[in-house]
Amino acid sequence: MTMQRWTRRRAAGLLAALTLGLAPWAAARAELRVVACEPEWAALTTELAGALAQVYSATTAQQDPHQVQARPSLIAAVRRADLLVCTGAELEAGWLPLLQRQAGNPAIQPGRPGLFEAAAQVELLGVPARLDRADGDVHAAGNPHIQTDPRRIARVAAALARRLAELDPPHAADYERRHADFAQRWQAAITRWERSAAPLKGLPIVVQHQGFPYLEQWLGLRQVAALEPRPGLEPSSAHLQAVLAALQREPARLILRAAYNDGRGSMWLAERTRLPVVALPYTVGGSEAARDLFGLFDDTLARLLKAVQP
Repeated sequence: MTMQRWTRRRAAGLLAALTLGLAPWAAARAELRVVACEPEWAALTTELAGALAQVYSATTAQQDPHQVQARPSLIAAVRRADLLVCTGAELEAGWLPLLQRQAGNPAIQPGRPGLFEAAAQVELLGVPARLDRADGDVHAAGNPHIQTDPRRIARVAAALARRLAELDPPHAADYERRHADFAQRWQAAITRWERSAAPLKGLPIVVQHQGFPYLEQWLGLRQVAALEPRPGLEPSSAHLQAVLAALQREPARLILRAAYNDGRGSMWLAERTRLPVVALPYTVGGSEAARDLFGLFDDTLARLLKAVQP
């Protein structure tokens, strides 16, 4: 064999080896790379995409979604993302714009198909009549904590499935099929949850943060006091005393807080009123039982119902 023929054969062998080596990467790259700003949207994307997407959650249930650090691993994930799924409605206003700039990914910038905002798909509660930062963590578009109402999650799911199909046309039928399956199971679960939650209708509650208006609307809970004097501001001793006095005039049955909330204010009030404090998972991963969206609401209702049992 001549040196020239040997060189050509060796080059062909190397090319074949490289091609075989790249095949798994090429298959993996065919998946959408999705970064979800919150765990609930990571879970929903997984329901709708399955193995068609690699999903990375920017936060956990133990983090305040208003305040997130743009750590290097998160910047790297957003830099490679095909789709960024966030709540919107200014929930991530303190960190997401900086993250988008640092990542330098044109696909996930505002106005691009690679940015999906869940709050834009539903009607929001708590739209302020005026905007004044002295009022605390006020969101101009309305309260962004829509993940506590499964009916709104259903509407987000339909819109997100369409966006996934838009970004990945070869698998459009797969996203449509998975969404139809999810929607059927989700509606059956909502019917079951609403039936079991009947004893909660009209229940007077105290909340630590104004993070439950959608849960309150869905279940018919009645908020009578909030531990935060203004959204996002820790309660002072004077405010806690005022809440205590108000509850003597209009009693509540329990105190709600999210898994990530500092529980000191809730415990202070509980010690003086003997009201139970219910720490709700609030999002996927907020409790051992809340491992997915279905577990999130199963556990939320189980905790509420247990707290009001005689």
